[in-house]
Order: sequence, then structure tokens, then C-alpha cells
Amino acid sequence: MMRLGIIGTNFITDQLIEAASHQDDVQPTAVYSRTEEKAEEFARKHELSYTYTDLQAFAESDYIDAVYIASPNALHHDQAILCMNNGKHVLCEKPIASNHREAQAMFRAAEESGVVLMEAMKSTCMPGFKKIQENIDRIGKVRRYVGNYCKFSSRYEAYRQGEVLNAFKRELSNGALMDLGVYGMYPMVVLFGEPHKVQATGTLLNTGVDGQGTALFTYDDMEAVVSYSKIHNAYAPSEIQGEEGSIIIPDISTPDELTIRFRDGSEEELETETIYPAMFYELYEFNMAIEQNLRGSIINTPHNSLVTSRLMEEARKQMGVIFPADE
Repeated sequence: MMRLGIIGTNFITDQLIEAASHQDDVQPTAVYSRTEEKAEEFARKHELSYTYTDLQAFAESDYIDAVYIASPNALHHDQAILCMNNGKHVLCEKPIASNHREAQAMFRAAEESGVVLMEAMKSTCMPGFKKIQENIDRIGKVRRYVGNYCKFSSRYEAYRQGEVLNAFKRELSNGALMDLGVYGMYPMVVLFGEPHKVQATGTLLNTGVDGQGTALFTYDDMEAVVSYSKIHNAYAPSEIQGEEGSIIIPDISTPDELTIRFRDGSEEELETETIYPAMFYELYEFNMAIEQNLRGSIINTPHNSLVTSRLMEEARKQMGVIFPADE
């Protein structure tokens, strides 16, 4: 039984605990929050046995084997390393760190402590993504990957009214690329590896973070386009475009209801067999890596996370988005 500690008390942690309820060998047991009131409220809601407002005590707890981190991006590095230095495995929300340097330090700490560190990118662990990998050869030579994720944020509505919430705070290493752009970039890296060139543009808000952006990635014989936004919606799907057909992905963040459209005009729906909540699959992958004494996930590998962090940092800096963590 993996006893899981939780850092963060937001809707994402609610979803993670819901996913854990479908796994007999995972038991959420504890929560850390900066305030006792929030910790107690969250613990009551999810029937957790232990609450902490001292992060050191949380990291040292004998009642926790692994930790799920869903705090603001700027806190991932310090919190993860503290937990790993105390022998805790860590499942860390995407993006795993503010920048590439922090991500490197986190994976070094995991290696030195002999624990698993995995980036919580749910999409690449889902049955739909495996179905994409199994069928990608059927569309012939891939010439273009399009990762499209544009979703108007309720927090942007507050921003337009003059209230800056965490999602648009530079000091927390936030913005559209970090929140949504990563959903397009990470699967690209898993499928095609590291590109040779990155070209990025974006729209900056007055807080110093990006509201929207587009990144073009150049490979030997293909290109990839990732577009993302928190300040408007888009309804176009994502696609993997090959010489013989295309795989249509309606929602890049949760690959499901996939279709292959072949060059001859025929179509085929791909059955994805998504039985459990979306976050079930990343938690299952994390737990399997621990149980099998692996050095990390075989899907969301350290290499994939490090390459993605480097690409995101380069794209961010081309747009002029610099975080305090970079300085």
C-alpha cells in the first residue's frame, strides 16, 4: 500500500484523490497546507488521517511514502527536493519546474535519494495516447504535428476586472505556456523526440506572463506547431498529419474519441477504452514505477520531462517571459 501525502488543496488534488479511490494499493493519508483551516477542511472532505502546516514535518512524516505536489509552479523545486531528500517518491504536477535548471536539480535529487520523480502529465499515460502510438505508422510518414489547446480562463475574467489571481502571476512561474502550452509540447516530445529549432511568439499581459502564444518546432523531415491560450477559446482539434492520413485528437489534454482520416477519404474511429477518471492513469504509472523499483516512469521519463522543460524555457524567453526563478 502506497501512503500518499498531498501538497495543495485545489480542484486538481480533488481529482487526484478521486483517481486514487479506484486503486486498491494507493491510500491518500495526509495533506499539507499553509493554513490549518484549509488543511483540516481538506482532510475532512477526503477522510485523511493527518494534516500538516509545517512542510519539514510533512516531508519527514512516517505516515507518508510518496507525495503528490499540486502547488504553484514556483514552489515545485523546493518542495519536491525536500520531500525526496527525506525518502519520499514524488509525483509533481506539470510543468515540473519553473525552468530547465530547476528540473535538472530535481531529477538529480531523485537519483541521489533513490526515489521516483515523475511529472504528472496525465495525457501521455492515458489509453488514448497509447492508441495513438499503436496507430501512428498507419498514417504514413508524419509531416506535421499540431497541438492546439486554447481555453478561456475564469481567472482571466477576474484579470479583466482588475484582480490578478495566481494563474497570471509571474512570481509563481505561471502563464498560458506553463499551464496549457505544456499539454501540446509534452506529447510531441514523447512521440518525436527533441526538435532542432524552436521559434516562439506570444501575447504578454501587463503582469509579465503570456496570455497566449504559438511555438514552431523544426525536425529533420517534419514540423510541429503548438498553439495555446488562456484568453480565448479555440475549437479546432489537434492532429498528427501523415502522408497517408491524419490522426484527429479532439482534446490534446485528454486524448479520447480519436479518429484516423485516410487520404482516400475513409475514416476509422479508434476505441480508447478510457474506463477510469483521466488522472487514474498517471497515478497508476507512478505507482508501478515505485513497485517495480524503476528509476522513473517509462512513459513520462526524466528525459522527456527535461527536454520539455528546456523547450518551454526557450519558447518563454523568446516571448520575453522571465520568471524570478530564472534570475
